[in-house]
Amino acid sequence: MVFVVVYYVTIGKRFIVKLPKWNKRFLASTRGRIIELLRSSERTVNELAEEVQLTDNAVRAHLSTLERDGLVRQKGERPGLRKPHAVYQLTTEAEQLFPKAYAPLLGQFLDVLDEQIGANELKMALREVGRRMAESHLPAAQDKDLESRVELVKDLFNELGGLAVVEKHHGYFVIRGDSCPMAAVSNNHPQVCCLAEALATEIVGVPAREKCEYREGEPPQCRLEIDAEA
Repeated sequence: MVFVVVYYVTIGKRFIVKLPKWNKRFLASTRGRIIELLRSSERTVNELAEEVQLTDNAVRAHLSTLERDGLVRQKGERPGLRKPHAVYQLTTEAEQLFPKAYAPLLGQFLDVLDEQIGANELKMALREVGRRMAESHLPAAQDKDLESRVELVKDLFNELGGLAVVEKHHGYFVIRGDSCPMAAVSNNHPQVCCLAEALATEIVGVPAREKCEYREGEPPQCRLEIDAEA
């Protein structure tokens, strides 16, 4: 299975997208070359073999691995002289191998909002975003106890790209994350944590308090506290 990691490096208020070295190595490999070719257009085995200068069977073996990893799929067939040729294309998951400008765009967007509507109004808007994101998950939270709802929030954060765990303390729960899905912008805009706070509060049904820690030059340490006796 191929996993992708994209780092966003903050310099001042500019964001630079960096692709890790192992991702670069993958994209420079034969399978990476096939991914690049299919990104521009769908192709047959013969067409890919000609481009990467391998035998048809070797290309089929690479395609089989890429299909297994969910990066490539067979779209259909194209007529040939003797028999139809299978046509391959990328899946939507494969696009995650390539860096996107989401973090820079979001950072600039938050800069403009902060300047135009002010910090308090920006926090209110982010809380509303969190509440709306929670709406589709509320049915799953119905009839569950508090601990199960906290686990549901943790799972949702992980689905969004975080690495969250639940800690149970005397009288309260803590959702702690060592890999924040909003880390690319939260150092410059810590108010984005209001979004997570509102999302958790809506699903759990009791107030969640954001207690994130920020240290210069280090990733933020995410922390949400939920009163078990509320």
